[in-house]
Amino acid sequence: MLGPFSIDTAFPAFAEMRGEFDVGSAETQWVVSAYMLPFALMSPFHGPLSDAIGRKPVIVAGVAVYALASVGCALAGSLEVLLVFRALQGLAAGGGVIVSRTVIRDVFDGPEAQRLMSIVMMIFGVAPALAPIIGGGLLQLGAWPVIFWFLALLGLALSTTALVLLPETHPVERRIPLRFGALLQGLARPLADLTFHRIAWSAALSFGGQFLYIGAAAIFVVDLLGRGELDFWIFFVPMIGGLVAGSWISSRTAGRISGRRLITAALCFSLFGALVNFALALGPTEAELPWAVIGPALIAMGTGAAYPSQQLALLDLHPASRGGVVSLFTFFSLTLNALVAALVAPHVTGSVLQLAAAGLVMVAGGLGLWLWHLRAVPPRVAPS
Repeated sequence: MLGPFSIDTAFPAFAEMRGEFDVGSAETQWVVSAYMLPFALMSPFHGPLSDAIGRKPVIVAGVAVYALASVGCALAGSLEVLLVFRALQGLAAGGGVIVSRTVIRDVFDGPEAQRLMSIVMMIFGVAPALAPIIGGGLLQLGAWPVIFWFLALLGLALSTTALVLLPETHPVERRIPLRFGALLQGLARPLADLTFHRIAWSAALSFGGQFLYIGAAAIFVVDLLGRGELDFWIFFVPMIGGLVAGSWISSRTAGRISGRRLITAALCFSLFGALVNFALALGPTEAELPWAVIGPALIAMGTGAAYPSQQLALLDLHPASRGGVVSLFTFFSLTLNALVAALVAPHVTGSVLQLAAAGLVMVAGGLGLWLWHLRAVPPRVAPS
């Protein structure tokens, strides 16, 4: 939950930050991107490092540094200082967010791995719904720094819990040498694999169609829908409900439907949701509820059903370098999402229709890449 909490808890405070720092909406969007871009840049290294020294040390140390960076955010006296510590948060957070997914595949495979990855997706899905609600509630207790004090306490609690309760799932005999060349090799194998790129970019673009709304939530909810700092639940609850429902479908179909068929059906459903979203945005009720949030919820349902199987398909491509695989995938996905939040969102939030059109393009791109993968890799030799 650390990743969504890091992004979404601060959304209700954006208006207050704009007033205190005397900046506009475009500048406050960097509170999102300043976290996500360093997260993406560091993400190629967390996984290979865990392949070399084990999962637990990377998780515990990363989340502990995240907690300290959150304290720095809370004490920041200017937007520039805040962005510096947001960047440090991003550099550290991947130790938990990225490596935790690898732990599941270390221990489980087949339908059980899909079920557990789906449960993780449900937890990941609940977090964005809870985070802005908690953020809005915290603002009733104090100014915007109280949100980052909350994140500091959350990081401390997670780091301590991992230290005390988490077993090491990557034994010494399976580890790669702790040498720069060996770490790079763990990244080079998937990086040179076209199959990896097709699946990874399909997943990244499909999720990006949903994340576009998450990254622009402060503008979408407040400026376009005309709501206040306590009203983010109006958008997040149905969207995350769709994501959790999709993850539940993934869990229930584990062992009954092949990963390829499930991903194909789920991505087609996401495209259907994006088309519904675009059609509703063309009408006179485009900025009214519930019509404005139906499309994002449908897109999220397809994403939630496809994403667990997409991640397992990637992890099974190169079993000896699972940390490197999940790191590269995270790097691609988060780089895309950070660029969407910083460069795309400010230019497509002039209206609900602009947002819907941009989301449709991204979802269609994800499905197109997956269909390319199906044609290139016949079922009998497919990794999933």
